Amino acid sequence: MAFIQIIEYETDRADEIAELMGGMETESGEAPGFVRLAVTQDRDNPRRYLTIVQFESYEVAMANSDKPETGEMAAKLAALCAGPPKFHNLDVITTSP
Repeated sequence: MAFIQIIEYETDRADEIAELMGGMETESGEAPGFVRLAVTQDRDNPRRYLTIVQFESYEVAMANSDKPETGEMAAKLAALCAGPPKFHNLDVITTSP
């Protein structure tokens, strides 16, 4: 079953976060553990962002979370945010094209 994690945060440092996210694939030299990543910005609150990360399964997501570089990236992300990021962990029930 596919799994999606949404990371919700507020920041005035979106450019730095984009740079951090862009470097995720190359820091470890490995391909990322996720299928798709989208960074979104709230039109009603331009300081609010949601990063949506899709994985093949919950197990793949947890294996990715256990990597030291993932923990380092999460700590760097938190330092760039106005408050602690909020994580939403979602099992995908259905999808449509």
